Parts: sequence; C-alpha cells; structure tokens
Amino acid sequence: MKLCKLTVAVMVLSLLAAGAAFAGKDLDAVKKKGFIQAGVNGGVFGFGMPDEKGVWKGLDVDTARAVAAAIFGDANKVKFTPLTAQQ
Repeated sequence: MKLCKLTVAVMVLSLLAAGAAFAGKDLDAVKKKGFIQAGVNGGVFGFGMPDEKGVWKGLDVDTARAVAAAIFGDANKVKFTPLTAQQ
C-alpha cells in the first residue's frame, strides 16, 4: 500500500510540475479556497469509500490526498463528496 501511495504521489507531482506553467487562475482559486474538493465514487470498490471509522480510503482518495499534499503540503486538506456512477 505504501508503494502504491508513493507511486501515485510521484506521478501527481510530475504532472503538477509539468503543468504548473498552465495552472494560472485555477490553481490560485484552489489555494485561496484552502482545500481540494474531491468527488469519489463509493459504488466502485477500491476507488473511494469510508471505512468503519469514517476514514476515506481508495485510489481516488489517495490521488486527491497526493494533490493536496503537493499544493498545500498537507494531505488532509481534502473534502470528499460521495458521487454515483451516473454523476
């Protein structure tokens, strides 16, 4: 699991570094808001659902946390919104 998180973080950081020049107003708006708003599909196992303690787990969750860590230096600056496959 740690290797998976590390791999996702490296990929996200690489993409952020490559696209930083094009981020402009969108990135500024996210920074001003102070958190990432992430929609996660709880209907697909392994992508995003809260565990028995209410802690969000899954691939989408890990990706959102990696982006938050890259932008804010804090992987917990994420608010999750449950979505359905139709949304």
